[in-house]
Amino acid sequence: MNDTDLKYLRRCIELAKAALEAGDEPFGSVLVSANGQVLAEDHNHVAGGDHTQHPEFALARWAASNMTEEERGKATVYTSGEHCPMCAAAHGWVGLGRIVYASSSEQLAQWLSEMGVAASRVRNLPIQDVIRDTDIDGPVPELAEQVRELHRQFYEMRR
Repeated sequence: MNDTDLKYLRRCIELAKAALEAGDEPFGSVLVSANGQVLAEDHNHVAGGDHTQHPEFALARWAASNMTEEERGKATVYTSGEHCPMCAAAHGWVGLGRIVYASSSEQLAQWLSEMGVAASRVRNLPIQDVIRDTDIDGPVPELAEQVRELHRQFYEMRR
């Protein structure tokens, strides 16, 4: 984890805030090429009812359509929260490279439990339990607290 990683993770948190401001769950992700170019970014779009509209999934689909296999393998996906199993599988299927996240799925499950939010139907699995041979870094404690606060705000608004 270096300053460049932290810069992109902060952008993910900005995107998560944008999702929250749009009334959506606060998740944001950025796809970065091997040479440091931001290729694509997105935030959650599940508020309309389609719970597959995660930013990590959207970036995997974008990469499959716009990057060569070699470029995908050298790219990095930065995200505010660790990939869910669906997004981890999409990441693996399209052959994307490194994953860096600010907060883990384990942390999210704990936070939601503390807030009295019912557990998801989809099990929380670490990325390593879904895909192999991928460099994974995270969580980042000081940034995870910012993500926690965004989730607190989201569920507070829903009450």
